[in-house]
Amino acid sequence: MALTDTRARAAKPGEKDYKLADEKGLFLLVKPTGTKSWRMKYRVGGKEKLYTIGTYPEISLAQAREQRDAARALIASGGDPSAQKQAAKAARVEATGNSFEVIAREFVKVRGKRSETGDARLHRILEQDLFPYLGSRPIDDITPSDLLQTLRRIEGRGAIATAHKAKQAAGQVFRYAIATGRAQRDASADLRGALKPLITTHHSAITEPKDVAVLMAAIYSYQATPVVMAALKLSALLFPRPGELRHLEWVEVNTEERRIELPAHKMKQNQPHIIPLSDQALGILEGLRPITANRGKYVFPGKSATRPLSENAVRSALRTLGYTNEQMTPHGFRAMARTLLEEVHGFPVEWIEQQLAHAVRDANGRAYNRTKHLENRRRMMQTWADYLDTLRLGVDNVVPLRASR
Repeated sequence: MALTDTRARAAKPGEKDYKLADEKGLFLLVKPTGTKSWRMKYRVGGKEKLYTIGTYPEISLAQAREQRDAARALIASGGDPSAQKQAAKAARVEATGNSFEVIAREFVKVRGKRSETGDARLHRILEQDLFPYLGSRPIDDITPSDLLQTLRRIEGRGAIATAHKAKQAAGQVFRYAIATGRAQRDASADLRGALKPLITTHHSAITEPKDVAVLMAAIYSYQATPVVMAALKLSALLFPRPGELRHLEWVEVNTEERRIELPAHKMKQNQPHIIPLSDQALGILEGLRPITANRGKYVFPGKSATRPLSENAVRSALRTLGYTNEQMTPHGFRAMARTLLEEVHGFPVEWIEQQLAHAVRDANGRAYNRTKHLENRRRMMQTWADYLDTLRLGVDNVVPLRASR
């Protein structure tokens, strides 16, 4: 006699498993725990097997009969419903293991640490812009159209530069998946020209000696915390990337050798870098040591000793001095040094680029060793510090500009 939904619903657990039979091999298995599940008996190659359809009442009697009939049709055509179900499960597991997020996290781990700023940006783009929309998708199923739709969301909030960075990050993940045999093609490759163009803007900088003189006089008259005052002065004297200065640690300041030694993972080019210290720069650091060296690892700690100085600290100091973002930025000290070291002092571009930690290569295309031209660069850095002193000391009666309040 065929099973009814009323009888299935009323079935109570017993001391042992028991079955309520329906038709054509289908039955409801009732366990002592109260769990009820649909099973089906069938034969393949003369061997009796069981096919688990699912639990009741999540799967109703009518739905269980539909799945039973589909399984019987598969058996009649030479298939095995249990084997098919296991294969589908395995495919789902494989797809999950080959999802964009899983592969992206693996790529980041294999890639290793680069610069702290770049690593943080990549992590933010993956977590906030790509994983919510592509993370669970099998990577080989993601089409250029899928990726473009995701990038359009970023463009929609006006973050054009971030959209381009996200496309670049996705491309790196796709290429890693191809290299490891889990994708056939890079979906980002077909999106050339599909995003709104990125308008390149140069960091604002002061490069005229007379204007640099006023700037340096203003910097040395600026009153703030010792940490901010030192960071502002060293931005001009050392012209590092702002993030490299903010994250500077005392263990990286080699007083005996009169230089800063930055490890590769902190650098944009992923190459270790040396910054020779002029007398003026060394004096500023030694003056700061008693103030911050006992607070933690950072030369320029923020409000919390466990975190570096805010990325806006030097920028805000320049604003307070009256310099707008269109006139001077923390990054602009690099352009200021790049221009004047070549045009005023005639130092070889190769030395300057090396000191800027740009990708400088020899005739064979190899990156220069960090100690390349070191003695020459040491002399150059002292000349630069002396030149800045000469400029600022030559300015009479300077009243620093102040931002309007």
